[in-house]
Amino acid sequence: MSETISLPGGTKARFIAQVFDGVQEAVYASPPEGGAQTAIATVARRLGKRATIFVAARTRPHPRTLEAARLGAKVVPIRPGYLSVVQSRAREYCRNTGASLIPFGAEIPGAVEAIAAAARMAVFDPEEVWCAAGSGVLARGLASAWPKARRHVVQIGRDLTPCEVAGATIHVHPRKFCDRAALCAPFPADPHYDAKAWELCLAKRGPGRVLFWNVAPLAKV
Repeated sequence: MSETISLPGGTKARFIAQVFDGVQEAVYASPPEGGAQTAIATVARRLGKRATIFVAARTRPHPRTLEAARLGAKVVPIRPGYLSVVQSRAREYCRNTGASLIPFGAEIPGAVEAIAAAARMAVFDPEEVWCAAGSGVLARGLASAWPKARRHVVQIGRDLTPCEVAGATIHVHPRKFCDRAALCAPFPADPHYDAKAWELCLAKRGPGRVLFWNVAPLAKV
């Protein structure tokens, strides 16, 4: 088995820069545990642009949110913290300011192609591929890179359709997104996301060359 460890900011940092094209500020509505927060903040800092994160207010902010703030992102805590409310406030903010609103999961043009290109650079031809899935963008990118591999995704959070994951086998993790994985992975895996996929990969993987794609490193606390 081989593990692909993400670059600084995580997999979304490979393609998120385009949301800043022609604007100075990009906005994202995130669950407290969401890894996109740090991806957006990382890229914004590199480009000299502004990242604004709308997120549910918490007495103690999640390490992901704190890391995004340390990277220079503006964090806007929202009460009540239902994701639908957070998303509504983010849309309103963009209407009022002209900032660019990043869709859920950073599902933007070119994302699938960027992931596929990065995957093809790996000196490894897997017979089976595993990853966590939220929006399905990563799963579609990996399918494009390795169409002949047996592909598995672990659903974390919202329900996925086969089309969203390019026909990969969908495994539903029993824990909620806000809960941590029961096991720690032997690499820097997000306990709310990648580590859960790793648990099911270990339990259900098949024979041959198996690749696990790690989306994001641990939040820096």
